[in-house]
Amino acid sequence: MGKSMVFVGGGHAHLTSLKNISQFRKLGHQVTLISSSPYHYYSGMGPGMLSGIYHPSEVRFHVKKLAEDRGAIFIKGKVIKVDPLQHLLFLDSGENVHYDIVSFNIGSEVPVETLIKGQVDHLFPVKPVINLLMARRTILEAIGNNKVLRFVVAGGGPAGVEISANLLRLLHESQGKGEITLVGGKRLLGDAPDKVRHLAMQSLARRDVKIIEGSHVKTIERGQVTLGDGKRFDMDLAFIAIGIQPSSLFRDSGIPVGPDGGLLVNSHLQSVAHPDIFGGGDCISIEGRPLAKVGVYAVRENPVLYHNLLAALEGKKMEVFAPQKEFLLIFNMGNGKGIYWKKNWIWEGRLAFLLKDYIDRKFMRAFQVSGERKDHSENIE
Repeated sequence: MGKSMVFVGGGHAHLTSLKNISQFRKLGHQVTLISSSPYHYYSGMGPGMLSGIYHPSEVRFHVKKLAEDRGAIFIKGKVIKVDPLQHLLFLDSGENVHYDIVSFNIGSEVPVETLIKGQVDHLFPVKPVINLLMARRTILEAIGNNKVLRFVVAGGGPAGVEISANLLRLLHESQGKGEITLVGGKRLLGDAPDKVRHLAMQSLARRDVKIIEGSHVKTIERGQVTLGDGKRFDMDLAFIAIGIQPSSLFRDSGIPVGPDGGLLVNSHLQSVAHPDIFGGGDCISIEGRPLAKVGVYAVRENPVLYHNLLAALEGKKMEVFAPQKEFLLIFNMGNGKGIYWKKNWIWEGRLAFLLKDYIDRKFMRAFQVSGERKDHSENIE
């Protein structure tokens, strides 16, 4: 007899499974996708969407159509609680959904509430990625009103660097005027080799980005930023890239979590306490293997998660996810160049960006199978 397979979130780690829903259906299983949006935006191309290098249609997957075209049920909504004993998901709409096997790929959140003081307009966390599209629209509207914009980018990781770089491109391409301040925390790109830091800082400084190290954004009020050292300055629009954390969903539901609050899973990407719960991407924490919250791991989890979900439904042997120790990072510097970093091989140039662009577009082509590239709308959903 068929079982109920429920996917919560249409993120990177679920794409192989969603593309192969027909395989679940052939075995007699009912498939449901629950997502707060009919689209999923690829984070690796988000900064390029902000600057206009990529149209939104090039950066998103139509996960609703992907699922429904293959016989799945799509429910637009957000899971707010899980009852692992009764196998129930509680949605923000008040609806309950039963599952036999459930897999979560709900991403992560930027903890902006720790920074906000009072009512703040024009503040954009870098996750979810759709925020970057909303920011682009806001900026273009302000430029159309001939306003000189003061930007603050909070966070000195790769996201902060790429957002700053692509803001520069957006201003240049739209003939806008603005000042960009990147508040990099204790040390910009603190986990990167000195050469990566130097190349990134040199690229930004050459284009007049003000970089602040040795301090962090403490609070953001209407039109003003306060740093940890007490310094204050005015701003019109802020991007928040201070790091990400998993949703509190699992902790609030009494499901074991890792040190970061992510769903605690074993090497099969399966909950350590509830064998019918799986997960992938930023929302999980692998037992004994803390991983950086980078998209490459979610992408690599794809085929393993697909295999193991089918195996769980059919009572077959599961595969082990063995994360790679080293991974490639290429920064999109917004000027047609990239910074390539893998192990000790570090360089900057046009070829680095072209390589990143090729890798990203290849990934998109593999899963944009629902007519996304023909959809040139800029709907924000």
